[in-house]
Order: sequence, then structure tokens, then C-alpha cells
Amino acid sequence: MNELLRQLLFLPEQRSSLAREIDGLHYFVILVTMGGAALITLIGGYFLIRYRRRVQDTSRPYAGVLARPALLLETAGLFGLGFVFLTFWNIGTRQFVDLRTPPDDALDVYVTAKQWMWKFSTPEGESMISVLYVPARRPVRLVMTSRDVIHSFFVPAFRIKQDVLPGRYTTAWFEATAPGAYPILCTEYCGTSHSEMRGQVIALEPDDYERWLAGGAASTPGFAQAAADDAELAAAEPAMPVRGERAAARHGCLRCHTLDGTPHVGPTWAGLYRAVVPLEDGGERIADEAYITESIMDPLAVMHRGFSPVMPSYLGQITPPDIAAMIELIKSIRDVPRGAVVPWDGGVSGGGAPAPGGMTR
Repeated sequence: MNELLRQLLFLPEQRSSLAREIDGLHYFVILVTMGGAALITLIGGYFLIRYRRRVQDTSRPYAGVLARPALLLETAGLFGLGFVFLTFWNIGTRQFVDLRTPPDDALDVYVTAKQWMWKFSTPEGESMISVLYVPARRPVRLVMTSRDVIHSFFVPAFRIKQDVLPGRYTTAWFEATAPGAYPILCTEYCGTSHSEMRGQVIALEPDDYERWLAGGAASTPGFAQAAADDAELAAAEPAMPVRGERAAARHGCLRCHTLDGTPHVGPTWAGLYRAVVPLEDGGERIADEAYITESIMDPLAVMHRGFSPVMPSYLGQITPPDIAAMIELIKSIRDVPRGAVVPWDGGVSGGGAPAPGGMTR
């Protein structure tokens, strides 16, 4: 039945772990709405025939003849519509949560959209343009941002579509259920070459993926090699934590933050990722990607308890790829023990004057 409905509705193949479930809601909505429309048509036709006006009935009072049956039908109809609405809402909400909650073992991929191309980076240091290599049957989390205008990342076979916004990170995840080449489209008009902003997800068997990591595209199956030939490959780059440390040094972040747990002007980055951060207003935050990005863009919005508000905003000064690399740097040292929070003493103990750089939250 699933395959029959998919072909009748001209839907692409279902090649992700959630695709069939999403299509199931699609089928359910279409069948219920079409069934409701057919039922209303039949009832309307019955009433047109059964209660049509006849010449011999014109002298007989008509008002109120159907008052009680009509009230019962209307009440039943309202309850039925409410039930259908709640059913749609419940299934849709559950699917929305599933689409926003990747498994814990998901492989992170950073996606940067720009007119008119997709760039992908992994924590292992692999960079790709327009072609994303992933292992089949393993969850992949996409952390996406844009360098210029609004784009939208859409893989029809995976049933995922997520807007990609400048100055913000949005996420989506998928798990390819079979090896293959799957097209990527941009579904938000982004300029004159919008229709050319295409790419491909290349899902490989785990062994093939490991060989690709070790030996590049030459080790991949034929369909993957053919796809790679149509895309510009990125130059070799160092691992993202290394790039993150370089970016942090370039922007002055390491003048106020340490990587080894030593207390300084700002909180140490060692052990920061996913840690509970105490706030000046008495609350707490989890130091995830959103918190770290907000700390860079608007450092005075929520202050880390025990530190002075000396950090300026870096909104528009640090590029999204640099922020992504710095986040991976912080992730890579999450197991390094953190030192005690010691407020800066103004340089008396040799800390030096605070320079504009890094997070003080």
C-alpha cells in the first residue's frame, strides 16, 4: 500500500529512516480530506434530492422539520473535526520533535550556504563543495548557516527541508537507509542562479566510507565517483579543532580564555561544552552550540557568574565557518578538567590587561 500511494502521488523514493513515517502522515491527511470531501458531496447530493422543493409542499410549514436531526449531525460533525485535528496535531508534533532530535551518536556536518553553492565540513577535517559523503545507516546531524541570504536545504529522498539563515545556526538530521546518490536542492529563492544551487549526498557503505576518508574519491563506488566528477572538490584543510584554535588566536579569543583549564579573564574553554553554566541572574544554561554562538554574538545578554562584562560583541566580525571551527575546538577539550572560577584581579597576578577577544560569559 505504501509503495502504491507513493507512486500515485509521484513522490520520490524513501531513502531515510524517517521518510516512510513522514509519508504516512501525508497519506493520512490526503485520504481523510478526500474522504471528507466525498462524504460532504454525497450528503449534499442526498439532501438536494430528498428535500428538494415540490409544488405540493408549498402550503405545508417546513421550518423545524429537521431541527433535531440537524443538531445531532452538526454536533457529531464538530466532534469529528476536533478529533481529526487533534490526531493530525499529535502525529505532526511527534514527527517535528523526531526531526529536531538527532540520536546521540550522530555524525556532525557543518553546512555553509552561499550564492550559489553548498560547502560541507566535518570535525575530522574533510571539506567538500556541493558533494556530501556520509556513511549509510548512520545518523548525520547538519549544523547549517548562510554567508549571504536565506537558502533552504532540501533532500527529497530524505524528506528533510530546513531554511538556512545568515547569522543563525539551524539544524536537521537524517539517516540514509541505503547507499546511493541523492540530489540536494535549494528551495528558497536566493538570486539569479538559484536554480543552479544543487548538490548531492553520497551515502556509502561503512567500509567504503572509511576507505574514502583514507584514500579520497578514488576508493569510492562508481556512482559516487561519477557524482564527484561533476562537483568542485575542496582543497585539503586541517581538522576543524585546529582551524578553530587558529581562528580563536586570530580574533584574540585566547587572550582572555584558556584551553587547559587555567582561570583567566574569561571562563576557560576546557570542559565548557555541555557544562552547566551559572548565570549572574541566578539561573543556569547548558553550554551547547546555541549558547556558545550567542556568547560570541551578544556576550552581555546572559552573563557567566563570577566574570566581568568586558567582552565586546563579535556580530558580523567572525565568519560562520570560524565559529563552527571554534565550537569544534571547544568540543574537543570538553574532557579537560576546568579550574576554579577566579575573578580577574586587574593584572596584579600577571594576567595582563583584558584585550577585546573571546567569551566572558
